[in-house]
Parts: sequence; structure tokens; C-alpha cells
Amino acid sequence: KACFLYLAFFNTGWSLPVQGKETWGYVDVREGAHMFWWLYYADSSSFKDLPLVMWLQGGPGGSSCGFGNFEEIGPLDTDLEPRKTSWVSSASVLFVDNPVGTGYSYTDSEEALTKDVAMVAADMMVLLREFFNKQTEFQSIPFYIFSESYGGKMAAAISLALTKAVQKGSIKCNFAGVALGDSWISPLDSVLTWGPYLYSTSLLDDYGLMEVTRAAKAVQEAVEQGQYEKATEQWSITENVVEQNTNGVNFYNILTQQDDELMKSSLNDNGYLSAMKFRHIRPLHRQSLSQLMNGPIRKKLGVIPKNVTWGGQAEEVFESMSGDFMKPVVDIIDELLAAGVNVTVYNGQLDLIVDTIGQELWVKKLNWDGLKKFSQMKWTALEDPESAGQTGAFYKTYKNFAFYWILKAGHMIPSDQGQMALRMLKMVTLQE
Repeated sequence: KACFLYLAFFNTGWSLPVQGKETWGYVDVREGAHMFWWLYYADSSSFKDLPLVMWLQGGPGGSSCGFGNFEEIGPLDTDLEPRKTSWVSSASVLFVDNPVGTGYSYTDSEEALTKDVAMVAADMMVLLREFFNKQTEFQSIPFYIFSESYGGKMAAAISLALTKAVQKGSIKCNFAGVALGDSWISPLDSVLTWGPYLYSTSLLDDYGLMEVTRAAKAVQEAVEQGQYEKATEQWSITENVVEQNTNGVNFYNILTQQDDELMKSSLNDNGYLSAMKFRHIRPLHRQSLSQLMNGPIRKKLGVIPKNVTWGGQAEEVFESMSGDFMKPVVDIIDELLAAGVNVTVYNGQLDLIVDTIGQELWVKKLNWDGLKKFSQMKWTALEDPESAGQTGAFYKTYKNFAFYWILKAGHMIPSDQGQMALRMLKMVTLQE
């Protein structure tokens, strides 16, 4: 059941500022599977004049309602201070803890966790059908899906399922496009380019490049043999090799180093569960955020079951999806483009886990009929909103496909370059 909140004050030791109109709730997407969503209406005299954006986090197992909300694009940061680059200034924003088991979403048993992106998309269709049936004021408003990391892989599958559902009339919404940020669309293209990217930025020497390349080839072999769980394990091993040869480069931003404690913990075990726990889930559930979500935010929401801990099932979510983790979804992007869906790819210059050159490789594999023309086009520079006269990004668009190269940003673009991310949002959603 959805809950509405307009003003909130709690004596919890945290000061919760007055916010605009919000609503949230659970949807039972399957028996034993409960998905949580949280909507912020746009900060505008009329929210109907602005688009609706759904934000999907990565992992799988990262919380949109937690990390995406308080660390990246929501109205408040983790100190509960107003965010100057909040996307709520330019759109109504829907955060969904997806897949089930992520964030405040939960399952009654591990058997109810999702196994692949097809199952993820099916669950999201149930949630979106319920959402648009109840929030009828959003049925005609342009609806965009923005995503990050593995969230982009899920967003691709969700967008295709949504396109079909809208055509059939089973979901009433004005689906306007999908934006894939530093997204795990073609995992192998990412892994195979880690070595060359790090070598070109002087973070690997010849010996290190040889070691990383050898490890990446083992991932490729597993993928080509269709052994996807083995490929996920080899992916983890390759990450260990990268860390050992770069003195702990941060996979989310190559100009920083991995947290020393987390790195040592991950290097103790070559298994993929270790990599998941310490590299790609733990940073999304850092202690301060966990305390916020399991403390004052939980109390504010008032609908979280007593037996549910925010982020409590995150590791199980990743493990359950491990057989699907290394599978590409480039074919889904082709289907979206062929169906006329607006697709945007955006990537951070300093990201390693999903490096830009890997993204460019899978884009060149598209069967889209506009690819040749797109490839021949010259990109356009965008000025950095925070540094007059400095280039902050490049972009290129042709027909229903666009690519944004975001400079001085890592994996979490809104965190690293908030003003540029906000401008990109406005451009993608046709506000400028």
C-alpha cells in the first residue's frame, strides 16, 4: 500500500528536512517477492510539465532507493543536506530497489530471487503496471529509464518488455527512452579492454599487461564455451590480477585507489563471491549509508517489515544472478533501436569496470541501420557547467541513438560530475 508524505520531523539524532511531495510503497511482484519503490515529485509549480525518470542501480544488489537516492541524484545527500545537482529539479524521480532482495525489497526465501534479466524484467512489468494504474497522473508524462552499471543491463531488458507491454495496452505509460550509464551491456568487451586501458594510462607495465591479458583471455574462453558461471568466477580472478599489478586501482575511478581494507579482504579469496562482496556491493552499502537507511529513513517510511534489513539480501541477489552476470545483451539494444526506442549511452572517462573503449566496441557491433552514419559523424563538445571554457563532455546523436562521453567522471557520473550529469539529463529528456 502506498504511503504519502509531505512534511516529516523525527527526533532520531538526524535532522530530516522538509521535502516536497513524495510517495512510496511495496508491490508483490510474485508470490514471496516484494519490491519497494520511492517516488519524488518534481520540484516545479506543475510536475506535469516535467518528465518522469526511473533510476536503476547496479550490482546486481545495489539499492536505488539508498545509493542512487542519497549518494547520487536524490534531493538529499547522506548528511541529509540539500543536493544542488538533484535530478528532482528537472524531473519526477522514481527509485526502485531492483531486483527483489535489493535494498528494502525482499523475498520470503532465496528461491524467490531472480536468476536472469528476463525474470528481472517480468517482475518490473508487474511493478510498473501497478504504479501507473495507481499514479494515473503519470500515464501521459514522458517516462524515461536511466541506469548505472548492471542497472543498464537490466534497463535494456526492462525497456524491451515495457515497449511490448505498452503496444499491447497492458501498461499505460508514455515510454520515451532509456539511458544506459556505464552499463554492463557487453561484459566481455569491458574485461578485454581493461589491460589496454590501464596500460595506456600508465597504470600497467608490460609485465602487468601480459598478466591481465592472460586472465582476461580465460574469461573470454569461458564465455565462448557458454560456461557463464565459470566466466563470472574468472572475471573475479581477473579483477584480482588487476589489483595486484596496479597497487589497488579503484575500478570505479582510476585516479583513486581501492580502499586498503577492502582490497586486502578481496585478495584473500579468488572466488567471485569475494569480488562481489568487497568490490561491487560493499561500496554501495557503506556503513554510514546503512545506518541512515536502517535508522531514520526506515522510521520515516514506516512500511518496512520488522524482519527486513536494508541491503540484507544483497549478496544473495548477486549470487543468484551469477549465471547471467557475464551474458551480453547487445541483441536487446538492437531490438530497441529497431523498435524506434530512443537509446542513450553515457560513460565516464575514468571508469575502469565499464571502460569507455569497451562500450565503444559493442556499439560498433550493433546491427542498427543508422550505425554507419553515426560512426561517420563528428562529436560535439559540451562546456563543463562548473568550469567556464573547459570541455566537460562530448556527445553524438543520430536518429534514435546517442552517446555521451563524460570527462573527469568515473563509474558514478552523477557523484563525480553532478552538473554535467544534470545537463545530460535535460538534453536526453528534451529540456534543452
